[in-house]
Amino acid sequence: MEADPLSVTFAALADPTRRAILSRLAQGEATVGDLAGPFDLSAPAISKHLRVLARAGLITQGRDRQFRPCRIAPEPLKQAADWALQYRALWEQRLDQLDSYLQQLQQKPAEDSPGKAAPKTTSKVSSTRTRKTRHHD
Repeated sequence: MEADPLSVTFAALADPTRRAILSRLAQGEATVGDLAGPFDLSAPAISKHLRVLARAGLITQGRDRQFRPCRIAPEPLKQAADWALQYRALWEQRLDQLDSYLQQLQQKPAEDSPGKAAPKTTSKVSSTRTRKTRHHD
């Protein structure tokens, strides 16, 4: 079963090394050697990360066998950002509604404020407990 492109993108972005590689490529094209420099990883390990990024469509690699220049490919990142933004809009709307509700609570007249004494009421629970306690005596 083949995963959908968005899932492949998020799976590729889940690794911090791959995110660091993308951050470097956001500054411009780089060779595999340039990308491997900051990491304490073997060449095969870096190559594996690059294959995952390429499979997700996040990078493209040049054909020059000696240098294999890599470039970032923005479209999958844009799709992931668009997906996340729809949820951001939803949560912003919900937080705005909560803010409005809290402002309404603060603007209620002083008679509804917690500082005013509440009317006394008799609780059936307390009288039931009293009866049960007396019954056991």
